[in-house]
Amino acid sequence: MTRRAVVITGATLNLGFEAARSIALGTYPGSKEDPDEYLIYILARTDNKAADAINKEAAAAGKPHRAVFRRLNLSDLTSVREFGTAWAEGVAAGNTRDYPPIQALVLSAGLQFPGALETVESTGLEATFAVNHVGHALLFHLLAPYLDATSPTAARVVVVSSGTHDPAQKSGLPDAKYTSAKDLAHPPPDMVNIKGRQRYSSSKLANVLWTYALVRHLKEAGKLTGKDTSKGGIAANAFDPGLMPGSGLARKGTGIEQFLWNHVLPHIKPLLRLAFGTPNVHTTETSGRNLARLAVGPGGSGDPDLTDGLVQGVSGKYYEIRRPIKSSVDSYDEAKQEDLWDWTIRYLTKGNASEEARFRAFR
Repeated sequence: MTRRAVVITGATLNLGFEAARSIALGTYPGSKEDPDEYLIYILARTDNKAADAINKEAAAAGKPHRAVFRRLNLSDLTSVREFGTAWAEGVAAGNTRDYPPIQALVLSAGLQFPGALETVESTGLEATFAVNHVGHALLFHLLAPYLDATSPTAARVVVVSSGTHDPAQKSGLPDAKYTSAKDLAHPPPDMVNIKGRQRYSSSKLANVLWTYALVRHLKEAGKLTGKDTSKGGIAANAFDPGLMPGSGLARKGTGIEQFLWNHVLPHIKPLLRLAFGTPNVHTTETSGRNLARLAVGPGGSGDPDLTDGLVQGVSGKYYEIRRPIKSSVDSYDEAKQEDLWDWTIRYLTKGNASEEARFRAFR
């Protein structure tokens, strides 16, 4: 049994927690075929003893997997760098018990700020974009050298997006708008007063744009896995967990919004499916199990373009739970993908040529 790490952001609550729990308990689709032992890193700003709860359940079920909590604030790039440094130092010291090769990096955390423009004090970045994209991108680049590209199921990066990124899905949120990464990071005067929920949908579009750019650059660097994962490499995909009433997404909303989200909507999911014209309304547990499948599921069967098809060695897909679907028209715009990719690396490295070279080469 090989010991590998799974790193999940926002994993103390809701979707991220349920994904971590599903991995620990082996309840994700295909788990019976998976021989690995996982050390699950639960990353969040505050410790609510989620790791302890998962470990208690896993031990009672006789599972070998264990979870550990590590503090990480995605809006604070110093916090992200400290985590990356700790990982690098642990690997350099040969501490494979606490820092085993990373099987999966699951970028799950997400925040929504419905009100007026909010910025991060330390950087001046618009808060939604800072948390949902910038902090995650830095975490990826710091941990990329430690992704287990020799894993028989391929190392994986899963970016949690949302159907709200696609105007064609008519999610009820304002349409996502991408003019440039610079505009999302530091809104110009004509973008200061747009609705906070549009900032959220735009950040979710950025998640898909970045995922597709990542796949292209991994391929160019010779690091993208193929379907024959025995040759090594890294896979990357985006994931839409669907509408999950009762999750923490409304915690920045008004009192009425929070009440409806937490106490009313979770009980009328069938009506919500009818109202939105989609079956993509789920509990966090259901979405979490399927997120876990993409992260560590050992394979799948059949055509990768079909529901429940092959996931091992597959990249560049946008999954709606277990169904790969087309993402928004804008998400396939390579000029926008490259604008985001290039701006992100230049912003994160701030003129440090050696670090920029490492980030671009995934070293």
